[in-house]
Amino acid sequence: MRFAVILSIAGLLGVPAFSYGQDQTKGDNTKINQRDRDKAEPTADQQKENKSDRDLVKDIRRAITKDKSLSTYAHNVKIIAENGSVTLKGPVRSEEEKKAIEAKAAEVAGKNVNSEISVVPDSKTQSRK
Repeated sequence: MRFAVILSIAGLLGVPAFSYGQDQTKGDNTKINQRDRDKAEPTADQQKENKSDRDLVKDIRRAITKDKSLSTYAHNVKIIAENGSVTLKGPVRSEEEKKAIEAKAAEVAGKNVNSEISVVPDSKTQSRK
């Protein structure tokens, strides 16, 4: 029922409810994530399902997402815990964001943090400078 109401409202407002067949742009970290194809690189799907590693990831994620000054990119950094060691991966918008995430992870995990975070400034911000 709700679905039908949403479709009706979208139709009245002239907003397409679905965008079938339109070109979808890939996330701009696609090339960066190619390193994840290397079997030696830790990825989230390889993470063990033990409670201590899951809690570690949860606590770091909570600390990162709680900081509303960070970009969406920073909030979506990959956090991989394995036997108490944490690996951080993904793009962020500034060196400050990178340092903030690393500090939050170190606060939770101690010195067992390996950062593979890369700084990829927003192209719109760069073009204005």
